[in-house]
Amino acid sequence: MTQYDLHTHSTASDGSLSPKELVLRAHENGVTHLALTDHDGTEGMEEAIQAAQDNEMTLIPGVEISVSWHSSTVHIVGLQLDVNNAQLQQGLAGLRDYRRQRARKIADKLDKAGIAGALEGAGQYASETMLGRVHFARFLVEKGYAKDMKDVFKRFLVKNKPGYVSGDWASLAEAVSWIQAAGGQAVIAHPARYKMTNTKRRKLLAEFSSLGGVGLEVSSGNQHPEEVRTMARLAEEFNLLASCGSDFHSPDKGWNDVGQMTALPPSVTPIWTQWQ
Repeated sequence: MTQYDLHTHSTASDGSLSPKELVLRAHENGVTHLALTDHDGTEGMEEAIQAAQDNEMTLIPGVEISVSWHSSTVHIVGLQLDVNNAQLQQGLAGLRDYRRQRARKIADKLDKAGIAGALEGAGQYASETMLGRVHFARFLVEKGYAKDMKDVFKRFLVKNKPGYVSGDWASLAEAVSWIQAAGGQAVIAHPARYKMTNTKRRKLLAEFSSLGGVGLEVSSGNQHPEEVRTMARLAEEFNLLASCGSDFHSPDKGWNDVGQMTALPPSVTPIWTQWQ
């Protein structure tokens, strides 16, 4: 039986499993077609492709790009990418440079709040290329400043809290153009998760579609079936292909294990029907 999971993360960004370990877990869970979509980078792809070949799985090269859009941060997944494309990699490199600058600002703010050594502490959990808020969160939990990851974000890393630094990411047009340059398909990730009105969400979908975006992640991990049906209706209305992905980061979060998500409704057109 064919099973797709088109949104997952490894230690190459903020996941807790190596690309190989991620592929093995996906294989154990019955996934046949897996997309590795690490944040703003593709460093784990070679290892993941090799592991997929060893286990007779199909690995879809992907990425998840951070975007600033009308005062909101949204994420655009790219699927079926040529990860060696120069325009894509130049864009991603710029985002990773910004992440490093942002990390230093977060550490400075935490230091002023009485938490020393945050940059070095977070760096122990990060890959060579990607240092993000999740890594700061792990450091703060380890040092006893918070009881768990959720507690960290609530008390330290959101607006008006000691370690908050606003994001200044790629534009929506840039993200879509980088994915298109690499021969890929642009998909709006977990659209139900953004804190925006229905009117604003529809505006996002309309602009995304006009720029050449082709997909909507109709089913995402930890998503209520009614939300899946709502996103399916939006995909139909805006003529977008339907994607599905667990947004898997760690085995510790049992509610969105790799390969686990609500099935796509029969009314939508799955994105993989366009693949050769």
